[in-house]
Amino acid sequence: MERNTISMKQDSGSRREMIKKFYGEYSVLLVTVVIFVIACIVERESFLTVQNLINILRNNAVVGVMAFGMAFVIISGNIDLSVGSQLVAIGSIILGIMNATGNMIFAMVAGIICSCAFSAITGIIVTKGGVPSFVVTLGLMNIYRSVCMYFMSGGGFYGNSTAYAQISNYSIGGVVPMPIIYLIIVFAAYYYISKHTKLGRYIYAVGSNEKATRLSGINTDWVKIRAFILMGLAVGVASIIETSRMNSINASSSGTSYEMNAIAMVVIGGISMSGGKGNLINTFFGIFILGIINNILTLMGVDVFLVNAIKGFIIILAVLLQKSDKE
Repeated sequence: MERNTISMKQDSGSRREMIKKFYGEYSVLLVTVVIFVIACIVERESFLTVQNLINILRNNAVVGVMAFGMAFVIISGNIDLSVGSQLVAIGSIILGIMNATGNMIFAMVAGIICSCAFSAITGIIVTKGGVPSFVVTLGLMNIYRSVCMYFMSGGGFYGNSTAYAQISNYSIGGVVPMPIIYLIIVFAAYYYISKHTKLGRYIYAVGSNEKATRLSGINTDWVKIRAFILMGLAVGVASIIETSRMNSINASSSGTSYEMNAIAMVVIGGISMSGGKGNLINTFFGIFILGIINNILTLMGVDVFLVNAIKGFIIILAVLLQKSDKE
């Protein structure tokens, strides 16, 4: 009798673990399917078209690229609130160099290097200075934006190269816009790093248990700095996509709320805000979920002033679901 009772308890525990594992791995996919079906029902004629689905991915490609970098930072146990303003700073550097030299390739390479350097400095301040990343990046967000507004007199820079504008405005076969291709390439590269490199494993380890990781002989500070550098690389690529698409950058309006949208995509995608948990496939679905929500709210004619309130509610709900999953 006791053996049967023990066996039943073990089976029950095993089922709970299987359900919990299924929930953790596939909940984002299920949410994506549910939201997609709801969108099809609510706005079937407008939503369920190839062009509209392409527009969803294209319109979220810039922030989506940044979201993959943000995923690494959050998995490492940190956060970066400066990326929207950093995008403006890098975009102005790219356009400034390109207009001065006429060399598009040199300008893009210089912009990516500067972005990685800025993020490396952020990581150094956080790790070596012992300052919370929230505080550091909040300060840097204001610094980047203010300096750009000062040098651009509150206005912006404009590109003078038609070839550069084609980087984001060209479509393969006249159908698939290049920003979607860039989004997929960055996803593939960052997914590979997360799953098949030591750096990816170390970032997860640091976010999960920094003390144990340090005691195992891993330089946790250097791991965090490299996570920020991956963020900087993503911002550099996003800056190229953004400035090429608009052929300009504006100090006051460009990049506004990009950091919050990137964080929202990551959180909706199941990345734990406490670090050490989540995967980039679900982050990709998080990008698509937020894109669908923005799109369907626009098609329904929801007041623009309420859109951010709805997204804020969704972020809070996603965090609450993460907490219930842990329990």
